[in-house]
Amino acid sequence: MASLNQISPPGQRSGSTPGTTHRSLKRHVGLIGLMWASVGSIIGSGWLFGAKSAVMAAGPAAVVSWGIGAVAIVLLALVHAELGGMFPVSGGTARYPHYAFGGLAGMSFGWFSWLQAATVAPIEVEAMIGYARHWSWADGLLNDNNTLTASGFVVATVLMAVFVAVNFLGVKVLARTNSIATWLKIFVPLFTIFVLAATNFHGSNFTSHGFAPFGSKGVLAAISTSGIIFALLGFEQAIQIAGESRNPKRDIPRAVLGSVAIGTLVYTLLQVVFIGALPVSSFANGWDKLDFPGIDGPFAGLATVVGLGWLAWVLYMDAVISPGGTGLIYTTSTSRISYGLSKNGYAPQKFEELDRNGVPWFGLIVSFVTGVICFLPFPSWQELVGFITSASVLMYAGAPLAFGAMRRRLPDRERSYRLPLGGLVSPAAFVVASLIIYWSGWHTLSRLGIAIVLGYALLGGYAAYAIRKGLPNAPRLNWKAAQWLPVYLLGLGLVSWQGGFGEGTGRIPMWWDMGIVALFSLAIYAWAIRVALPAEEIEREVSDVEVIDAGGH
Repeated sequence: MASLNQISPPGQRSGSTPGTTHRSLKRHVGLIGLMWASVGSIIGSGWLFGAKSAVMAAGPAAVVSWGIGAVAIVLLALVHAELGGMFPVSGGTARYPHYAFGGLAGMSFGWFSWLQAATVAPIEVEAMIGYARHWSWADGLLNDNNTLTASGFVVATVLMAVFVAVNFLGVKVLARTNSIATWLKIFVPLFTIFVLAATNFHGSNFTSHGFAPFGSKGVLAAISTSGIIFALLGFEQAIQIAGESRNPKRDIPRAVLGSVAIGTLVYTLLQVVFIGALPVSSFANGWDKLDFPGIDGPFAGLATVVGLGWLAWVLYMDAVISPGGTGLIYTTSTSRISYGLSKNGYAPQKFEELDRNGVPWFGLIVSFVTGVICFLPFPSWQELVGFITSASVLMYAGAPLAFGAMRRRLPDRERSYRLPLGGLVSPAAFVVASLIIYWSGWHTLSRLGIAIVLGYALLGGYAAYAIRKGLPNAPRLNWKAAQWLPVYLLGLGLVSWQGGFGEGTGRIPMWWDMGIVALFSLAIYAWAIRVALPAEEIEREVSDVEVIDAGGH
């Protein structure tokens, strides 16, 4: 069996038939490229819309919501940092559960990962078009209810095509393009924070209508439903392109943790200055009825209202750059996740084919088609955010479980980053992920359930075909190691249905519901790591994976 530190000979795919050749992913990305991939994903349309949506859901206590969301993301990022250093492979978030729990769990979390990545680019396109309504030429792109018109659909499709075209130029060009965009994406929010704080900041806004007018339920609901978690997501992008990193074991943990620190600081400060700069008249009827001219483009509209028209112009321009950069890198991520799904045997080997630039070309085409389709059933940005947040956190929930299993089964394996107090942080991260899923509400989870069933039909159907035909990448489903998974999904759905968030029945009282979710999650965590694959089977799963040594050679 190949060791984890071995790699396939150049031009030959690991595990392939001798004599066959396969192009390799190009390892051109350094630390800054990795970090900027994550930061560029974190700072997207979330900064343009998140502050407004959060304050309407929680009032000034939205600052607390951002703090809770940041803690949740940090816990998840810490777990990913250790796993990313252990297994620096493309599409990593889709593959860690596969290594720990085999095919059934890997297929499930792989689908959650792909679903999340494939639908973020359309969200960013929606954000770009939403802000563009400021200009008269773009006024006909959206209907009054924020759905795309026919011309809007054409423009959205063209923007998706641009994302794909840049990706076809190769990861080196992509990293440079994204780095330039990310510098701008960081500068403009920081400049906005400075200008609003210096010229229009009213501390009384935080208390004049109550700091937390909607109570703790509003604070918690804002985390999932107003875009807070969605805004902070994206740190995993460094992991998704780990197969193209020059020195992944050293750089991936740094990129993951550094991007979370930058994103948390920027978003929290944006929320503070947004609340402080609002004119009193805008929330005179309550925070949930916040209104001012240009509110559809919250920060730019606010800048105009307070007499900073020049800043509004800058923000309208950045409204193209910020979401565009995020959509670009998530298009990359989608193709790498589908590459990883194929490596694990859940998708046709066509997804592993690389063009001369080392780009998974078929995955990019599927990413484009999927993105265009997403404009049809989920036309509203807010609707998309609620759906994707749940899909995202379901994806992230697999990492703490894989972390716990690896610590238990492979305690002595080399880790370029070892998480302090990992035995406590990992179950805490899983509990937090479960709570965020629960806070998104029954309305969203019921829709997500339909998507889960669709995923099992698509990936499960291919896996069954591959096994029956004896294809070389046919997965081992390992039902025993994933016996906890249906209980987790159904149990969480049941609590959500009976709880009080997002059109639940409300039969379970507030706080009791969250206690039940926490205890249930801890029980699932303990169960999962006990039935994880034995060490020798984990070794077999990772033995033919594209993993390089610490020197990146």
